[in-house]
Amino acid sequence: MKTVDFSLDGKIALVTGASRGIGEAIAMTLAEYGAQVVLVSRKIDALKEVAEKIEADGGTAVPIACNMGHPEQIGELFNEVRERFGRLDVLVNNAATNPYFGEMLGADEGVWDKTNDVNLKGPFFMIQRGAKLMAEGGGGSIVNVASVNGISPALFQGIYSITKAGMISMTKAYAQELSGMNIRVNALLPGLTETKFASALFTNKEIYETATSKVPMKRHAVPMEMAGAVLYLVSGASSYTTGTCIVCDGGMLI
Repeated sequence: MKTVDFSLDGKIALVTGASRGIGEAIAMTLAEYGAQVVLVSRKIDALKEVAEKIEADGGTAVPIACNMGHPEQIGELFNEVRERFGRLDVLVNNAATNPYFGEMLGADEGVWDKTNDVNLKGPFFMIQRGAKLMAEGGGGSIVNVASVNGISPALFQGIYSITKAGMISMTKAYAQELSGMNIRVNALLPGLTETKFASALFTNKEIYETATSKVPMKRHAVPMEMAGAVLYLVSGASSYTTGTCIVCDGGMLI
């Protein structure tokens, strides 16, 4: 018998923002450890490509399109999950947006609304619906992918940083409320990670060098370096862990 159990055999896991980057890496890792993974993002074609990769490796994946900024689509998503699987054991809120890169004084209401709708409203209602389904099955584990920006706001990413600070607070609030239902809620805080989402940081040499100069490890991360922390948080290995944040930032916040 294993003393530390990372197995997800028989578990149903839902990962948002699963079409690329950190979300794709998380989904592939959870599938590798035995979970049936529901892949969620706005574009179904991209999700199908990830599903094909997972299935080629012997895993199981179901792609479902859903826009996190639209609560009615979230409702439809969970109706489909309930109909297909009848349960949910793992929820990873990874989908996010950052449509504005610049000073907050120049941001308009549309930018504020879109960032908050996807980064905060979406995860809030994902947890609300997901927790109810988890409770029917005896419990589960939820991970919110926030950011180190939620602790230390980044230059020209003020609104995004505000939403990630809100996600950290939401993680703790839900952890308190759901603990009696045997549902754990934790957060992953990635640092500088090479993804299409963060391309603005990587295409500007000056900004990139400034960012990496603050990292003791003197490099950026790749998406798969985030997946291990999520595996820990959703598996039995972290059975006494809730309301916490795991920071994967190369030491930036030291």
